[in-house]
Amino acid sequence: MGERMKSRIPKQFMNIGRLPVLMHTLNAFIKAIPSIHLVVVLPSGQIDTWNDLIRRYSFQAPHQVTEGGQRRFFSVKNGLEHVPDDSVVAIHDAVRPVVTSRLIRSCFHDALTFGSAVPCIVPAESVRVVTESMHRPADRNCIRIIQTPQTFRAALIKNAYQQPFSDAFTDDATVLESAGQPIHLVEGYAWNIKITYPEDLIAAKGLLKTLNIEH
Repeated sequence: MGERMKSRIPKQFMNIGRLPVLMHTLNAFIKAIPSIHLVVVLPSGQIDTWNDLIRRYSFQAPHQVTEGGQRRFFSVKNGLEHVPDDSVVAIHDAVRPVVTSRLIRSCFHDALTFGSAVPCIVPAESVRVVTESMHRPADRNCIRIIQTPQTFRAALIKNAYQQPFSDAFTDDATVLESAGQPIHLVEGYAWNIKITYPEDLIAAKGLLKTLNIEH
């Protein structure tokens, strides 16, 4: 829902240039892998809005829509029901439209080889660890910022999502790790930004144009 955008319009439906964010994101995956099967998971109250946008923009990208849950965990679990066990599946934030074909294909390749592929970057800024009583500097070279698409052999991640929900599940990698499976990290990109604040829309528009990956 993205409350930090200070808008009544869900951020995935806001425009970057001529298209809503979500359409840019879907086009990125089709550009990378034309034969890909796309599943869009949305809150039930947003499905009609999405269908209206499809008609308004004459959006032709083939995809399947399914209803999400109260938390991200349950939304992903619902989406995975439409994924064959013998496939490789990428789980991606709808509001990361600047994802490149190179990163998408790299994640699929490594997930097929290692079972999982989770993109990450080393933070550019200094970082500190904060507790209730103190804070201290941390070596940023030992820290990774996790991105998406988090990509897996489907059977592995579908099995992991049979676990009961836990607040410790912050992303799909933590779900798989909790099921006893190792996580393979791959190099992400600093510009694979997640749109969270209003200024991120401006940054994403500039990145799509600068990187020549406008969809």
